[in-house]
Amino acid sequence: MASCKKARIKDAAFRRLVSLALITVFGVVLLLILLRTNTVSNLINSYTNESSESFESIEEVKDANTHLTRIPKLPLQNELSILLSKRNQMPPRNLDLYPKLAKDHVVVVLYVHNRPQYLQIVIDSLSRVEGISETLLIVSHDGYFEEMNKIVEGIKFCQVKQIFAPYSPHIFSESFPGVSPKDCKEKDDPVEKHCEGTPDQYGNHRSPKIVSLKHHWWWMMNTVWDGLEETRHHSGHILFIEEDHFIYPNAYRNMQLLAELKSKKCPDCYAANLAPSEVKSRGEGWECLVAERMGNVGYAFNRTVWRKIHKKAAEFCSFDDYNWDITMWSTVYPSFGSPVYTLRGSRTSAVHFGKCGLHQGHNRNVACMDNGGVNIVVDEIDKVANIKPEWEVRKYEHQAGYKAGFKGWGGWGDVRDRELCMEFAKMYI
Repeated sequence: MASCKKARIKDAAFRRLVSLALITVFGVVLLLILLRTNTVSNLINSYTNESSESFESIEEVKDANTHLTRIPKLPLQNELSILLSKRNQMPPRNLDLYPKLAKDHVVVVLYVHNRPQYLQIVIDSLSRVEGISETLLIVSHDGYFEEMNKIVEGIKFCQVKQIFAPYSPHIFSESFPGVSPKDCKEKDDPVEKHCEGTPDQYGNHRSPKIVSLKHHWWWMMNTVWDGLEETRHHSGHILFIEEDHFIYPNAYRNMQLLAELKSKKCPDCYAANLAPSEVKSRGEGWECLVAERMGNVGYAFNRTVWRKIHKKAAEFCSFDDYNWDITMWSTVYPSFGSPVYTLRGSRTSAVHFGKCGLHQGHNRNVACMDNGGVNIVVDEIDKVANIKPEWEVRKYEHQAGYKAGFKGWGGWGDVRDRELCMEFAKMYI
């Protein structure tokens, strides 16, 4: 005990000595600061000027996220949701066959629902694309469907990574974002029916299968750009295609050219497209590039554009339309303050096919296409890159289509959907 008491006495004396020394040092430092205020200010200003680029980039990120808090409040996950979240962290397949990606690769993201007949066709078309083995293919699923999973697991022509939306309405059978027991249906009156829900502008309550369209797209965008280890530091373009897009053999090489030419040939262009914005068009066949309104078939943009989109999360999530593309055309793009153009070739490199809607085509034996297949003729000129760097750009102005002022088709009036959408924007910041 004696030794412990002595130690405490020594410790107390030592602390008094240290306190006295710190006070002395602080006084000296304060005196120096008062004497040399101008010198210190100049030094700080000099450092700030030299590091202006770093500070600007940091502030830009901060400004972009001031509308968001940092802790997302996502729905309570069920067992399948947790399993899918873990699976999303798995590395790509086929690393043994394709251990390295090309330096200038354009990541390809294929987002799918539950139409295996369609998926098989787009996968077959991708297998014939020149250069596809040089890049990473990410397949984003709206929920989990075993037949869709098996088709993707059969891919051998490139690195491939599957991700599954863990908050898809399709995997929540008894709770939001799926169907909750107390949910209002169609045009139910919440007071009369004692049900829950906020109707859209047309008086209709949410349909989980419909709202999954917008939820999946927004979750996927946030996850691919900011969440996945494979892509969150990707500095180039990312190409997005859907399960009913037939991809031509020259699509990847053409997109590489468009991504490279965009900043030089069309500074006003935010993106590049494989196909015209008019879905039925196959292009003009001119010897020039085309700048027009952004389309939804085979579109690509870079991280700078994604940051602008992400900053408009509130606009995206509050617009009463269950379609992601109409939401972008009607409220997000107009909020940028200038026309949003995309650059493309004058011949299409991707086409939309099929007769089925989103929730058809689940059975391979059901013919959603002519004779159960597609009849798309690919000319020889469309099998190789057919874009020339020396071509001029022809710009379409004042095109028809959805614009600012359109109120939306509805289906996105429930406050819970809008809040979940905003939470997706907070997942990785």
